[in-house]
Amino acid sequence: MKTSKCNLSIACGIALVAIMLALPGRLPGQTAPAKSPGGNGTSATPWSVQVDQVDSGNLGLACSFQIAIYENLVDELNKTKQFQQVFRDGDVRAGEFPNLLVLKTTVEKYTAGSETRRAVTTVSGATKLTVRSQLLTREGKVVFERTVNGDVRFFGSNLRVTHNLAHNIAKTIKQSSWSGPGQPTAILTGQL
Repeated sequence: MKTSKCNLSIACGIALVAIMLALPGRLPGQTAPAKSPGGNGTSATPWSVQVDQVDSGNLGLACSFQIAIYENLVDELNKTKQFQQVFRDGDVRAGEFPNLLVLKTTVEKYTAGSETRRAVTTVSGATKLTVRSQLLTREGKVVFERTVNGDVRFFGSNLRVTHNLAHNIAKTIKQSSWSGPGQPTAILTGQL
């Protein structure tokens, strides 16, 4: 029993190192600046976003999955070029930006999969994640809320589900109508 706990700790450490090596060569907390949305001549300040740590709820999700979701979210939100800055949780520079949103992600459902079963049968062994994503203003007003799914069904490691999930969250945020200069006006809820 003690050996399996040690092996689990080693596996989580290896997964963390692999994730950090796979990400682009930016320093922690460093983000790429985004272009101003719209281009219609408005001078409103674009929004910035701070990504909070992933809340695994009562599911007992492995720490490697939580870290991978978080890191992939930061990366995918940067790729959208929708936000002036993408901040990590706890970055003190976030307080300097007037239009700051906070992205909260809560895991609602997790189905563990099997890489071996996927490779052999391609019809079973899928790894699935369902999360609730919320964008909130500094005052705590929810401006965007969606339930988003991510999965890996065929080939790839179980951690690939975290990349797919983060990609779906960023895509959902980018396609929503909350964004743009000025104050968000409506709460958008739904499921993807």
